[in-house]
Amino acid sequence: MAMVQASIVPPSAFPTRYWHGLEDGRIQCDLCPRACKLREGQQGLCFVRERRDDAIVLTSYGRSSGFCIDPIEKKPLNHFLPGTPVLSFGTAGCNLACKFCQNWDISKSRQVDSLADSAMPERLAAAAVQLKCRSMAFTYNDPIIFLEYANDVAQAGHEVGVRSVAVTAGYICDEPRVDFFRHMDAANIDLKAFTERFYKKICGGELAPVLDTLIYLRQETSVWFEITTLLIPDENDSDAELDAMTGWIVEHLGSDVPLHFSAFHPDWKMTDKPNTPAATLTRARKIAMQNGIRYCYTGNVHDPVGSSTYCHACGERLIERDWYQLGDWQLNDRGCCNHCDAELPGVFEPNAGDWGRRRIPVRMTS
Repeated sequence: MAMVQASIVPPSAFPTRYWHGLEDGRIQCDLCPRACKLREGQQGLCFVRERRDDAIVLTSYGRSSGFCIDPIEKKPLNHFLPGTPVLSFGTAGCNLACKFCQNWDISKSRQVDSLADSAMPERLAAAAVQLKCRSMAFTYNDPIIFLEYANDVAQAGHEVGVRSVAVTAGYICDEPRVDFFRHMDAANIDLKAFTERFYKKICGGELAPVLDTLIYLRQETSVWFEITTLLIPDENDSDAELDAMTGWIVEHLGSDVPLHFSAFHPDWKMTDKPNTPAATLTRARKIAMQNGIRYCYTGNVHDPVGSSTYCHACGERLIERDWYQLGDWQLNDRGCCNHCDAELPGVFEPNAGDWGRRRIPVRMTS
């Protein structure tokens, strides 16, 4: 475990701006489409935004459920600084209620005591530099709910040359969406399914705002983003839904947005479902590529073919991956194919990183 000295104790109530008062005396949170309406002392569904003294405050600012150095491919991001280490952390709570949550011990936590580690933005950015991380990732739970903390950390990182990555479900309202993503260099958007039925029944949310986020990222920002869909047997893995989803992606986002299909394992409130067969991911990848998606990946299964990157023009393998370990690298220093000089969309450095599969917990000490 790596040890890094932490900073001062974070505030217990950080002011926020996305809320307004209602005629009945309640205050409505305007951060996400849930629009929680709170009386004094009440918390939103996310748990970390609370009404105090006639305002909504963030109670998790500067506090984390833990820090870890991961390979960037674990986010997953395959076209953003491949092979480099990323300092990853989350807080507690979530603004969706996914029954299949794979990080439920963090995202469903209702205990402030679970936020045992702390680091203020400048200290966290300095820690990333000290640990030789090229980026910091807001992950494990959705960073949208700790927007103010994430933004400040991202800004501190940019001042010392460290980039920021958001791993998020994209469930956010229009105005805070602009505020949040203007600080981000890259994102992985969790597109949980392609039906309103799934979002309502399984996640307690809506699909439409997530699609709005994807279109916003593509049309209005320079944020590099990739998409992940966790395939759950008999819930969101039919040929018809996969065809509709991947067709929508090509039509509205283009062919160059990488798409990751990930395997489900029973967890949280969906322990009755079986593991996703590897064949399902292969089938989904085939449908996506037939619909024009150039870069489609499989995850949570051992599949070197489905994990590697291929040139869309000549078909040669450009980046070999075995789990999170990079192998053969066929990109030139301009991020183009060594065989035909076609450009590979993404954010690349002249050489591949050599972080490999390592995952190192980090303890912020006082």
